[in-house]
Amino acid sequence: MKLTYLGHACFLLESKDGSAVFDPYAPNYIDGLTLPELCADTVLCSHGHGDHNYSAAVTLTGRVPSFKLSYIDSFHDECLGRKRGKNLITVIDAEGLRIVHCGDLGHKLGDAELSALGRVDVLMIPVGGVYTVDAAAAKEIAEQISPRIVIPMHYRIGNRGLQNVAEVGEFIRLFDSAQVEYLADSTLTVDDSMHGIKVLAVK
Repeated sequence: MKLTYLGHACFLLESKDGSAVFDPYAPNYIDGLTLPELCADTVLCSHGHGDHNYSAAVTLTGRVPSFKLSYIDSFHDECLGRKRGKNLITVIDAEGLRIVHCGDLGHKLGDAELSALGRVDVLMIPVGGVYTVDAAAAKEIAEQISPRIVIPMHYRIGNRGLQNVAEVGEFIRLFDSAQVEYLADSTLTVDDSMHGIKVLAVK
């Protein structure tokens, strides 16, 4: 299985059981970031904002993926959606692995959400704050879920990204450096031996 980080909260998942793009962003929506041409079996959008729901960016293959897809209801803020509405946490079970994309999660998780998630292998979680949980809350959520791999997302990279959100370093500094790996590539090939926090490059 491969996960390719395309900036902001957008990822391409490629597996033997099918492919998917998570949360593609619209052109000229995110400073310094432009999506390449994308092709996948399906497009998965956590909510209706333009930096997460530009399904037109993806050409569909026409194939129906065989992975198991499920959603967990959540909110885009800490006020039950009164500020920014609802958000979907997306769960894919493929190749014996459970992959979770948190979208624009804006609050800590309760017992019901944690129970619904169950065992998680790869967690993609926002860390930049302002519109989502911040670094400290993201760390707490990650520790509650206890996935093998954590991939931070929805953060600023210098001048690229939403300018009022934090850079990934604020999240990384909360962990022992031995837990963290900065990748020179934007694609991670996931296998059973991996663990820790993976910071993927954005090309």
